[in-house]
Amino acid sequence: MSIADIAIGFTVMMGLLLIGFPVAIVMVAMGVVGGMLLYGPVLMESMGPVLWGVQNENVLTAIPLFILLGELLLRSGIADRMYGTLALWLGRLPGGLLHTNIGCCALFAATSGSSVATAATVGTVALPSLNERNYSSSRALGSLAAGGTLGILIPPSVNLLVYGSLANVSVGQLFIAGIVPGILLTLSFMVLIALQHYWRPDDVSQPLQVSRAERIHALRHLIPPAVVFLIIMGSIYMGIATPTESAALAVVAALLFVWREGRLNLAFLDVCFRQTAKTTGMILLIIAAAFTLNVTLALGGITNAMSTWVDGLGLSATNLLFALMLFYLILGMFMDVLSMQVLTIPIAVPIVMAAGIDPIWFGIFVVLMSELGMITPPVGMNLYVVQGVRSDKGPFMDVIVGALPYAAIMLLFATLLIFLPGIAMWLPSSLAG
Repeated sequence: MSIADIAIGFTVMMGLLLIGFPVAIVMVAMGVVGGMLLYGPVLMESMGPVLWGVQNENVLTAIPLFILLGELLLRSGIADRMYGTLALWLGRLPGGLLHTNIGCCALFAATSGSSVATAATVGTVALPSLNERNYSSSRALGSLAAGGTLGILIPPSVNLLVYGSLANVSVGQLFIAGIVPGILLTLSFMVLIALQHYWRPDDVSQPLQVSRAERIHALRHLIPPAVVFLIIMGSIYMGIATPTESAALAVVAALLFVWREGRLNLAFLDVCFRQTAKTTGMILLIIAAAFTLNVTLALGGITNAMSTWVDGLGLSATNLLFALMLFYLILGMFMDVLSMQVLTIPIAVPIVMAAGIDPIWFGIFVVLMSELGMITPPVGMNLYVVQGVRSDKGPFMDVIVGALPYAAIMLLFATLLIFLPGIAMWLPSSLAG
């Protein structure tokens, strides 16, 4: 298959997505139609075993477990108390409660694995306090939208699970590789907030006046997310559990915390399980559709053709990564994160590996660029999530304007990651050796 044929196929696919066709339907249609044109009805004999194998993949079992974990913490009131505690400690910094937004997003991300859940949860808790204290709408909303993106970088992450499955790399290594970039990106966001505060202070209220003893006593509310995170990461790297088993252990721990809060009942579990089933169904449908398309890509030799074409361009590894950065930046403006990943990873990973780029590092890079897509209009999911939870229903432009400085930080951080790959690879290399 020639590069021209690949370009035509990609253009048709993007056109169908832009006019509103569901991504799963587009990928199945392109996979089946393209495969039939190449190989005829014999292709259909390959589809069934592939789809069955996808649904039986052990690592994907972790997806509904991590989604359920986020739902349990979201609906139990643990997130509310987490925000209140961090407000006591971070609210005194330049920028006040905006730091609390970022800190709470990072902490909730370390348990939920979902960007949307993080943005929605923290936004619902934070916005009333921010409005009472007269914080700038754009800055408050922008910090929540950007903070929510940390949900797919800081482990555990559903998107890292998806990448690990598609790229056939260790999910445990991906999780550990995401810790340092996640922490540094969180600190970068907080530095931005402090600089914005000194440039133009926008909060007119004073921080809560509480004693040190009260602040220390409030730290007990951070125990549940900390325990859940330690169970997940500790069980994986002590060799006690696989990522899927660690997710199950974390769910058990979360259920114990919910029970201790007195919220564990059938109605509570019904809501959590229903929402988990809806979200899981959507994700697994898209993944199954992606693998249908991947059969055609593999049989058609598209990956080899793209690798040969890229090699012929004579790009260095650095230039290749900058080209991919531009590609993901543009793609993130029009596609949601999961769709972007399942469409590009099967093709991009072999290309970057041929260029000598570590697939674990590339996973962090892809997720970081996917984060950027969450806050870039017109399809930035977190922008709409935050706009949806605000009570005043002000202009959508407030969210966009507020998120733009954080998008610039992400681009700079992605560039830094290219020149300093050790940011992501230092910790997994240290633990491995």
